[in-house]
Amino acid sequence: MSTAIFVLILIAAACHATWNAIVKAGTNKFLTTVLVTASAAVLAVLLLPFFPMPHSDSWPYILTSTGIQILYFGMVARIYRIADMGLTYPLMRGTAPLIVAILGTFLLHEKLQFNAWLGIITISVGILSMILAAPKTGRKGIGLALLNAVLIAGYTLLDGHGIRLSGSPIAYILWSFVLSGLIFFMFALRMQYRQMGTYFRMNWHLGLIGGLGSFFSYGLALWAMTFAPVAVVAALRETSILFATLISIFILKERINAIRIISSCLILMGALILRIA
Repeated sequence: MSTAIFVLILIAAACHATWNAIVKAGTNKFLTTVLVTASAAVLAVLLLPFFPMPHSDSWPYILTSTGIQILYFGMVARIYRIADMGLTYPLMRGTAPLIVAILGTFLLHEKLQFNAWLGIITISVGILSMILAAPKTGRKGIGLALLNAVLIAGYTLLDGHGIRLSGSPIAYILWSFVLSGLIFFMFALRMQYRQMGTYFRMNWHLGLIGGLGSFFSYGLALWAMTFAPVAVVAALRETSILFATLISIFILKERINAIRIISSCLILMGALILRIA
């Protein structure tokens, strides 16, 4: 993996932690998620005219991935409404790489070297160990977080293969954002249309920041999948937990203990192992 790809994936990880923190901090988690996805969709629409349509072979993957991502966004909003981000974020992001690695090996026939597997496992162990740092009380949402990890693995595998069939990776990414943002917005109209106007006027700036974070987070990761194995990209992207930890300390003013520090170091070690894989 080249240095440029490595750095871009780390930027994607930072962007992902940022938009998740924005959703968690929102007074209405669902509508904040809608704002984020809608903003990302608008950005994608503005860029669509400059790129060709994805190849027809990739559209089944785009549509299926879109459906899964809509479920994923809805789950994120619900999870952050009932549970602590410090517990559920590591669960969601930590379990997915192992699922991607195992299924990617069998379904996409990707052959990973020993160092790649070691990096994936190290990152996953580091993230999952953060569960130990969560308070024993109020551990709601664990089941939903694990279910969301399956959804994350599902759309990651689909997109990792579909984008290679698209003939235009950027167009694939843009259409993915447009469709998921549009459909999720239409779903929100049926659910909370009376609150949307006021909430959007008061929080549009958060939606814009989160939308940029979401757009560059997954966009850069998908683009990187055209140059590196899906499992490696997916695992390295989960270093977002490091950035989430920094956000929780310096912005959200959350307490951090020794277990979370050790877990963060494990994730960093895994990232460095992947760098040389």
